[in-house]
Amino acid sequence: MKRIAWITDSTCGFSKDFIEKHNIHVLPLNVIVNGKSYKEDVDISKEQFYELLKEHGDGAKTSQPSYGDFITLYEKLKEEYDYGIAVHASSQLTGTYQSSISASEMTGFPVQVIDSKIGDYALGKMIENGLELENQGKSYEEIVMEMRTYPDLAEMYLLPESLDQLRKSGRVSTTQSVFATLLHINLILGFDNGKVVVHDKVRIKKRAKRKVFDLISDAVEKHQLKEMCILHAGVLEQANKWKDELEKIHQEMKVKIQTLVPVAGVHTGYGTMSVAWLRKK
Repeated sequence: MKRIAWITDSTCGFSKDFIEKHNIHVLPLNVIVNGKSYKEDVDISKEQFYELLKEHGDGAKTSQPSYGDFITLYEKLKEEYDYGIAVHASSQLTGTYQSSISASEMTGFPVQVIDSKIGDYALGKMIENGLELENQGKSYEEIVMEMRTYPDLAEMYLLPESLDQLRKSGRVSTTQSVFATLLHINLILGFDNGKVVVHDKVRIKKRAKRKVFDLISDAVEKHQLKEMCILHAGVLEQANKWKDELEKIHQEMKVKIQTLVPVAGVHTGYGTMSVAWLRKK
């Protein structure tokens, strides 16, 4: 049977145990906080990162893995595997997807590279589903064909804590940020074909949270959603409160909690709350 290498980047949100158990090859992105660069989940844990971000959020930045890192990995993998399947964060937000394609062509290692058009939990869920297809004995071609349908089934919404961080990162314009701050407006962000967009603007924080919960209820009703994830930027206690509330509302739905990947937290700020899911067709 042909051997498949599974490749992604650190926006997948996987735990170290999951990565090791399934032999997934993860290229870390970098976060720069207080002038120091860290490889995500290698040099610093998510929890450690958010403690730093809380104190040194100003000037925090991100950078993608180097092209050389991809070349080195693919040169190694082509000696051990027949094919690769790589799933990366939205190509609208990082050049990781394009670097992966170029490295595959340069090294001659055949990799099907998939633009998740998103990141974090939903991206990871795509890979989890792909691993399950492999365990079912599906062919490489069948797995790739199925996985290319997943990006259009993924949804993620964020309730950023810091509009300043969004403005500095270029995710929203200075005008939008100043306007929203002056009017005490809370932005709900979503994804549209890989781009981060302002999904809604809400004056009161509690009402913004209610809007996010309504989005979940809509997905449960329309798509019979059975599993979703709450993602938090360093505020686990708040995430647990959301989980308790959602489980009372949707008793048959599995609600998971993960820490928001640092490269997202850099842009949205400490304290950000998010929800995500990958619906079934």
